[in-house]
Formats: sequence, C-alpha cells, structure tokens
Amino acid sequence: MLWIVVMLSLVGHCAALLPTFGICPEVETIERLNMTTFMGKWYEAERYFSIVEFGAKCGTFNYSAGQNGALRIVTSQTSALTGIESNLEAIARPISRADDPKLTVSYPSLPIQYPTPHWVLGTDYDSYAVLWSCTNMGVFSIKSAWILTRERQPPVPVVEKAYKILDKNHISRAFFYRTDQKNCPAKRN
Repeated sequence: MLWIVVMLSLVGHCAALLPTFGICPEVETIERLNMTTFMGKWYEAERYFSIVEFGAKCGTFNYSAGQNGALRIVTSQTSALTGIESNLEAIARPISRADDPKLTVSYPSLPIQYPTPHWVLGTDYDSYAVLWSCTNMGVFSIKSAWILTRERQPPVPVVEKAYKILDKNHISRAFFYRTDQKNCPAKRN
C-alpha cells in the first residue's frame, strides 16, 4: 500500500513520469559531471509526456550549488490555462563520487520523501543536456526523460545532438512532448 502512495505522490508532484511494464533499461551516462559547469539555467525543450503536466509551459531547471557537494534544483513552469507560475525545489546528490553523473534527487517540500534517480546521459554544458530517470517498482518501472537547452528556442542542430544521445541509449522519442516556450514571463528563476 505504501508504494501506491509513493507512486501517486511522485506522479502528482514530479514532471513527466511514465509508468510502464518491465524493468528499467540499461543506459549509458557521461563519464564525469562537472557540477560547476552544469550549473545555471536550462530551458526544458522536451520531456516525457504526462497528464499531470498537461497545459504546462515555460519549463526551466535552475541548478546551483547546494550544501556538501549537492546541487540545488529549482524547476519552474507556468500554467497555460491560468498563467500561474509554480516552482518545485529539489536537492540532487551524486550517488558515489563527487563528479558522478548519476544523481539522487529528493524534494524537501513533498510530504513523502522518496529519492529518485536523475542521470545525465549527455551534455556539452553549453547548449544541451539529456536527463533520464527510471525507478523499478516490482513489475513496473517509472520512467522520465528531459531534453534541456541553454536557449529558450534552441536551434535544430542542438536538439538533434540530444536526439543522438536518446537513440544511442535506445530511449524512445515517441513519449516526448515539446515544451511550449512562447510568451513566457520575462523573469524566471
């Protein structure tokens, strides 16, 4: 029963979760993550589709230095229906070493603390990043993926670099939803 509550909490509060049958696939991350270079504002270009995120636009991820080698993440989005902006703060910690691209993310403001994976599959630090999350839950796995870019309206070649990372890891692009980044509030994060 607890795992149902955890899943509902995660689906209700985290972006773009996709429940599927089967275990998480093997994926390849970058070798090392330079946390300092990765910090800053990223625009959500695409993400896995989720009913919970229906009508959300102007998604951003803002990474900054946290305590004890952690990253502080503030995700923001605006409701296309109401124009109301919402933010969610998270703390990302490397799983093993300080430059580990496999991070564990927790959400201090959520009532149930259930850390989720947040893996960097690819980035050039200047234009794109591909993030992946997958958690095994018995016969199900909960998957999520994001393409982040440094520009609100990235050029096609930048997004194509991200697609190559997804294709290399056999991650289907069929579940991706392009984030509307038009008519966004001027001041974000």
